[in-house]
Amino acid sequence: MNDDESGPRLTLTQVESLAREAHAAQTDKAGRPYAEHLRAVADGVRDRGGDEEQIAAAWLHDAVEDDALPEDWLRGAALSPRTKAIVLAVTKRPGEPVEAYARRILSTPGALLVKEADLAHNADPARLSVLDPATEKRLAQKYATMRELLGLGTE
Repeated sequence: MNDDESGPRLTLTQVESLAREAHAAQTDKAGRPYAEHLRAVADGVRDRGGDEEQIAAAWLHDAVEDDALPEDWLRGAALSPRTKAIVLAVTKRPGEPVEAYARRILSTPGALLVKEADLAHNADPARLSVLDPATEKRLAQKYATMRELLGLGTE
């Protein structure tokens, strides 16, 4: 499908199913099914007042970065151009400076809310506490730095 506005779009239920299937073999750093993180980010976007395009992007936010779905699939998917732009904005590129990553998120309408929900779940003390202390500390600092670059302050 082109990036035009015509044609049927995937429903949120279909996007959720695709994301769950794409990440089915993955677990998070604590060994939990990765779909739990996707659900938490989608719920976080919804709870923060996000719209359907942002919620769809939340379900897909790590798909390209984690090689769960190829970027070509995303570009051709029956999703709105805004949803695709948000997913691509929150996709960290190998070797990309964190400042450039933050600038891309800030310059893409709707992406900040998705990244905020992602960071909130990633930095959840209950999630971090099951990791070894060195990893917990490293990730907490990484998430705090990104929140600062995005102007989100502390939670």
